[in-house]
Amino acid sequence: MKKYAHVFYSGRVQGVGFRYTVLDIARQQKICGWVKNLDDGRVEVSAEAEEDLLKVFFEQVKHDFSQYIQDVDLEWLPANGEFRDFQIKF
Repeated sequence: MKKYAHVFYSGRVQGVGFRYTVLDIARQQKICGWVKNLDDGRVEVSAEAEEDLLKVFFEQVKHDFSQYIQDVDLEWLPANGEFRDFQIKF
């Protein structure tokens, strides 16, 4: 079942290649959505795909940046089909 996930990562998640790695992982796994840096130092991710794919995606992000991520605020919502690809927002 398709799901939408809205996530905020906090910690040392800016200036370490986080957004570009998230972009690469998302594209490899056919995840749609976006990632962007926030002014308060967090990184925001909106993603949509099959729930099992999203879980693998978030586990890979967590694995690749475990030394930088201090907190993850994840909200699951019904998919709405608004995304066609994955991109970095500026």
